[in-house]
Amino acid sequence: MSGSFTDEQIRRYSRQIILPDVGGIGQRKLLGSRVLIIGAGGLGSSAIAYLAAAGVGTLGIIDSDIVEISNLQRQIIHGGNIGLAKSISAESFVRRLNSDVDVVAYQACFSAENARTIVREYDFVIDGSDNFPTHYLINDACVLEKKPCSHGSILRYEGYATTSIPERGPCYRCIFKKIPPPGLIPSCQEAGVFGVLPGIIGTIQASEALKFVLGTGQTLTGRLLCFNALDMTFFEASARKRLDCSICGEYPRIVSIEPENYLEEGRKECRLDPRA
Repeated sequence: MSGSFTDEQIRRYSRQIILPDVGGIGQRKLLGSRVLIIGAGGLGSSAIAYLAAAGVGTLGIIDSDIVEISNLQRQIIHGGNIGLAKSISAESFVRRLNSDVDVVAYQACFSAENARTIVREYDFVIDGSDNFPTHYLINDACVLEKKPCSHGSILRYEGYATTSIPERGPCYRCIFKKIPPPGLIPSCQEAGVFGVLPGIIGTIQASEALKFVLGTGQTLTGRLLCFNALDMTFFEASARKRLDCSICGEYPRIVSIEPENYLEEGRKECRLDPRA
């Protein structure tokens, strides 16, 4: 985006523009940026809200599910939209919040068939999914398309976030080598989730996207940030790029997206989990 800000934009973004590492140049970067949010559930809701408020120029939002009453305990952007597709509900929220933001709503599953095509259109990706096959699919698409990605995950009272920037640090597979066996880790529907937890992790992910676009601060690349809401403690573990990583190592075995690589035993499709 070039040219002067409107009076309304100056008022809207004034608290952000006065920051030393933002200014007018940074705000124009944000207005010209494109961020993809995969999953408009708990993590995605808070990320969408803050990215839209900050003036990220284009938000891609992909989710195949509809809003249910059980979502509203934590998915803060969907109030009043029970029965509506989450991607459309999210688009409506963004348009009400900030007319500067263009929304590309994908009412579809993020799948092996469309992953790379969608990811390559964006500057940064936020992984708001809640199942392991999709985490790995997002990672692989981002590595192959050389796109940075913030991964987040939540369960009960705990969550974590990390950021992968291809060729700068470890990817998701470097940290979590293999997809866990089905049933090893319970879902949020089975184990529950503290309502504010996805908001905390999701805003961390939004912060990672904003810092990357602005070119300021330090991202969570090579770092796994873990949070426990009961104890109100953060723990950080370091992570390094693995030379034997199957997709970003010296001799990668994964060089394309093949659907069978992301299917748990007994699953017929790879889809976003509506319980995120």
